[in-house]
Amino acid sequence: MERIIGTVTRGLRTPIINQGDDLGKIAADTVLKASKQEGYEVRDKDVVAITESVVARAQGNYATVEAIGKDVAEKFQEGTVGVIFPILSRNRFAINLKGIAKGAKKVVLMLSYPSDEVGNHLMDLDILDAKGVNPWTDVLTEKEFRELFGYNKHTFTGVDYVAYYKSIVEAYGIPCEVIFSNNPVTILEHTKNVLTCDIHTRARTKRILKRKGAEKVYGLDDILTRSIDGNGYNEEFGLLGSNKATEEKVKLFPRDGQSLVDSIQEDLLSKTGKTLEVLIYGDGAFKDPVGKIWELADPVVSPAYTKGLEGTPNELKIKYLADNNFADLSGEVLKQAISKHIENKAPDLKGAMEAQGTTPRRLTDLIGSLADLTSGSGDKGTPVVYIQGYFDNYTK
Repeated sequence: MERIIGTVTRGLRTPIINQGDDLGKIAADTVLKASKQEGYEVRDKDVVAITESVVARAQGNYATVEAIGKDVAEKFQEGTVGVIFPILSRNRFAINLKGIAKGAKKVVLMLSYPSDEVGNHLMDLDILDAKGVNPWTDVLTEKEFRELFGYNKHTFTGVDYVAYYKSIVEAYGIPCEVIFSNNPVTILEHTKNVLTCDIHTRARTKRILKRKGAEKVYGLDDILTRSIDGNGYNEEFGLLGSNKATEEKVKLFPRDGQSLVDSIQEDLLSKTGKTLEVLIYGDGAFKDPVGKIWELADPVVSPAYTKGLEGTPNELKIKYLADNNFADLSGEVLKQAISKHIENKAPDLKGAMEAQGTTPRRLTDLIGSLADLTSGSGDKGTPVVYIQGYFDNYTK
């Protein structure tokens, strides 16, 4: 009988993961237990996705505000630090800002506008137009910003991030000057020591600042790349991908993920005889149409994955084939023609008209986004996501 169901995604519940837990064993056992309980068969090319949060928890990859402050002070010698392009997030940046303030004598906080890098808005573009402000050329002081736009709270969080971030810095007894600009060079009028906090554009920002005369330039990816006083760290991403654990501690992006995904793949192969793919995922890469937030606040969607997840989809557009190649066919004849065409498709369809409209993204970004939407970020309690049929097509 013809199989009707294609891709199936299941969120799997695990015990609460704590530091020191054998996450590889827990994940593999959960997959096998769920398949037995729900009565589905484990198959080759099924995907096991594990949220980065529990990987970091199992690793104990945490760091204190004190450790952040110590690293910042060591790099900037407790001088005036220009902190530029942070995202507007209590979870993602506020605790980091505490540590930065702890390691500085003064902070010049430069915010991008009308939104941060991931789409959190300080104001709407229509308001900028109405006020005659050009965000690509105009630099605003805090006083000018307030006179033009007043006190605006974030649509979802209800927080005035300008006031909130300034209060975090001043709580440490140091001054905080706030300015608004989308040009990284603006900060050099205030200090030559810069900590750039953007995520996906950080390499370009650093390059521009160094070329324009900055003396010390670091990014969040340069802070806590080594352990300080026994705290956690991430060699590649530093503070990028971190989020709030407590009021005085952050959970960092996990490290050494490759050994974990490979070990889970090997464990499941030995127990089932099937080769599954495994990845660690963080934020998905998608944009909310209402809040305008681009979800990806992590440096990458997937910091580690098995080799079978490399590459991009190589798919044909069925509706294109039906409307063009086989427009004169219908019913079973059309089905057989399209099936045969898919079975004989070229190994690389890049640039082919028959592939137009298929999603030109990496498999890890697509699957990681699917997993992130499945597990959510709240109380679903499903840090492992099991995906079947993702690599199937119409002929399977």
